[in-house]
Amino acid sequence: MQGKSVQAHLVGKVAEILEAVSSAEWVGEAAGRLSVVAARARAAVVVPAVKAAVALCLAMSVILVVEKLSMAAVSMLVKILKRKPEKVYEWRPISEDVEMGGSLAYPMVLVQIPMYNEKEVYHLSIGAACALEWPSDRLIVQVLDDSTDPAIQDLVQIECQRWLAKGVNIYYKTRDSRKGYKAGALKEGMDQDYVKKCDYVAIFDADHQPPTDFLVRTVPFLVRNPKIALVQARWKFVNVNDCIMTRIQEMSLNYHFKVEQESGSSLVAFFGFNGTAGIWRIQALMDAEGWKERTTVEDMDLAVRATLKGWKFVYVGDLKVKSELPSTYTAYRYQQHRWACGPANLCRKMAFDIIKAKNVPVWKKFYLIYNFFFARRLVSYNVTFLFYCVVIPTSCFFPEVEIPRWGVIYVPTIITLLNSFTTPRSIHLILIWVFFENVMSLHRFIAVYVGLFEAGRVNEWVVTEKLGDTLNAQPVVDGRKRFHKFWKRFHFLELGIGVFLLLCASYDLTCRSTQYFVYIYPLSLSFFIMGVGYVGRIMPEA
Repeated sequence: MQGKSVQAHLVGKVAEILEAVSSAEWVGEAAGRLSVVAARARAAVVVPAVKAAVALCLAMSVILVVEKLSMAAVSMLVKILKRKPEKVYEWRPISEDVEMGGSLAYPMVLVQIPMYNEKEVYHLSIGAACALEWPSDRLIVQVLDDSTDPAIQDLVQIECQRWLAKGVNIYYKTRDSRKGYKAGALKEGMDQDYVKKCDYVAIFDADHQPPTDFLVRTVPFLVRNPKIALVQARWKFVNVNDCIMTRIQEMSLNYHFKVEQESGSSLVAFFGFNGTAGIWRIQALMDAEGWKERTTVEDMDLAVRATLKGWKFVYVGDLKVKSELPSTYTAYRYQQHRWACGPANLCRKMAFDIIKAKNVPVWKKFYLIYNFFFARRLVSYNVTFLFYCVVIPTSCFFPEVEIPRWGVIYVPTIITLLNSFTTPRSIHLILIWVFFENVMSLHRFIAVYVGLFEAGRVNEWVVTEKLGDTLNAQPVVDGRKRFHKFWKRFHFLELGIGVFLLLCASYDLTCRSTQYFVYIYPLSLSFFIMGVGYVGRIMPEA
């Protein structure tokens, strides 16, 4: 019996071994089949998809570079031919008329200052507005305070009373709710009885400080040219040297003002209103149905509706209004989300209105839809992130995919040089600008589709944090809170993209010979640096 037991045990062991061998063979066979399926899927689906993405990005790159070259050409011609607005349009200074009773020759001007919990800067804009060179009986200053902090409301009201005691016609207005945000405040401000006697309205955000001659230089355009609705001034940044991030913002915004706004004003008498540092003809504002609360770019919305009514805009590039740049990364991200999401959402809402608009030339409709919205607000944000942060790095894993040299090198070089020429003093920062803009393109890309599909954050309005006089103070970090603040500064989306780019660059270095790793490694590092919050000014409360 014992011999039979041993024999049965041996038979069982042999059966187990044979089963294990057959199982291993099955696993190996399954793995081989999966490998074949994966190879076929790669050849039939993945590689064609990557090639299609490359072709799409190359097409968008051509659209973008042509748009930028054309704008730069117009802007350069304006400078070469010295076509200043004062030469293009009738402009003569306004002077007192004895027969009309002195100051009656000057039109009534309303100055609106919308603000929201602007503790650090409220006094700057109010003081600058009250110091404008204009007859005191022909100027009304209106402070629209949506602050939710009673202490800040008291400070703003005291400042208004101080200027009122000096003889300035200044009105303080607050609301029970922030309905419509800035657009809602401006709209309600225009409904006041004392506004009805005004001809023009100048708008300055709480951190903007107009020069004393702002009205003297802008109002004559409106008085002498009845078809002009808006005169826009340029921004001058008071904190541009605060950190590398503000220097980089200066490069991007200088391009916006010197090229985009200049070319639009000179070519088609249209550009997007910047929401501040501009003065409107109230008749044109009302003709365009006033302020609307449907997007977070109420300024651009008003500008598009006004131009569809036949009104013209003028950009005065040598008139500069002091303003503040976001100096913390969080504030900058919120601002850029609004600036990318809003135009995309407005395009969705107004595309058919532009097409159906009467009394608007076809060429101007084309300019609005293709140049203003499609090329600059949709293609630009898509190609920057998709091509340079996704498609090019992903192509490292696919030897079958080839990207032409002009798409990888020449086009981005042209775009980079065009931006650098507008800020010569910062040309040594151009590479930092490239990588910083690529990281920010991630958020702009997301924001565009939030706007197009009206997703969750489409109407999010976070007021850009201003630091005002605190910019001159060195932040003191409490050591007990340092660890907590360090974790609060983490941005995991940037860190995730950084890991992906690191893998792409390493694979390209070890397994490929495209040399893309020379670009992808520093791009990956940029995502890591910004992902851990080591960019911009780090405030104790940030």
